[in-house]
Amino acid sequence: MNLEHLKALVAVIDEGTFEAAADLLRVTPSAVSQRIKALEASVGQVLVRRRLPCTATDAGALLLRMARQVQVLEAETSAALGSSGPARAHLPVAVNADSLATWLVPVLHQAAAWEDSVLDLHVEDQGYSSQLLREGEVMGAVTSDPVPVSGCRVELLGSMRYVPVATPGLRRSFSGSGRVDWAAMPVLKFNTKDNLQQQLLTAKSLPQFPPTHTVPSSQGFFAAVKAGLGWGMIPELQLTDELASGALVLLEDNVHQDVALYWQAWTLDSERLKRLTAAVRRAAQDRLLPGDALEANGPSRAGYTRQK
Repeated sequence: MNLEHLKALVAVIDEGTFEAAADLLRVTPSAVSQRIKALEASVGQVLVRRRLPCTATDAGALLLRMARQVQVLEAETSAALGSSGPARAHLPVAVNADSLATWLVPVLHQAAAWEDSVLDLHVEDQGYSSQLLREGEVMGAVTSDPVPVSGCRVELLGSMRYVPVATPGLRRSFSGSGRVDWAAMPVLKFNTKDNLQQQLLTAKSLPQFPPTHTVPSSQGFFAAVKAGLGWGMIPELQLTDELASGALVLLEDNVHQDVALYWQAWTLDSERLKRLTAAVRRAAQDRLLPGDALEANGPSRAGYTRQK
C-alpha cells in the first residue's frame, strides 16, 4: 500500500475523475490510473468504480478511510519534525444544515486560526452522516445516530429544539374560532427526508395533508417561513427576536421537538482531530440543550426527525 497510491485514491474519490485528480496531484491522468491499478493489484480487489463521478467500492471505502488517516498523521509528523512551511491536514467533517447555520458557527471562528488544518465540510442529513464515516468520506460527523460506527468514538452533544411557527398573517388566514386549520394551511419541508412537520400533522389525524412547499436550505427555509410561504418547525436557536417582535408566532404553545445530536469521530491519535472534537464539544455545551433535557422530555420527541 504505497503512500502515493493511497493519495491517488483519495484524490480520485474527492475530485470525481482521474483527470481532476491528476490536476490536483500535478501528474498525468495516466500516472493516476497506474497508481490506482497498482493499488488494486496489491489488494486483489477493485477499489474504484469508473463512472462520473468515480466512487469507492466497499473495499475502496476501507482503504479510503485508512488513506485519510495516514494523511492526517503524515501532516502531524511533518510538523513535529519541523519541516518547512505549515503542514496542512484536511479535516473532512459531515454536519447537518441546521447545525451549521446555528450552534456550530463558533467552531468556524476557531478553525480560522488553525494554520495547520483545512476544513472540508460535507452538509448532509444528520441521519445519513454516520454512513459517510463508514465509507471513509469524513473523519467526524454530527449525527442523530447514537450507535458508534466501527472504529469511531461517539458522545452525546445535546439536543436542538424545534418549534412550529408561522407569520401572524398566515395564522389568521387559516384560523377559525381560535383554532388552526392544519389541513389547509400551507406547510414547508426541507427535502423528501424531512418528516418533522409531517409527524406533527399525522398526530392530528387530518383528513388530508396541506399544500407543501420544499425549500432545501436552512437559511432559505427560515426565510420562507418569515415570508409567509408556509409554516415550519424552526430551531429555537434561529429565532433571535422574531417571536418577541411578533414577526413570527407559535402555532401551538408547549409543543416542541428536541432532536438529539451526537459527535462521532475516528479513534485516531491525532492532535488535530482532538482539537476539532474539543471545539465541537464546547460549541455544543454553549448552545445546545444539555443531554439530561432529552431524558426529561422523553415522549415529546418520539418519532420526530429533522433530516437536514
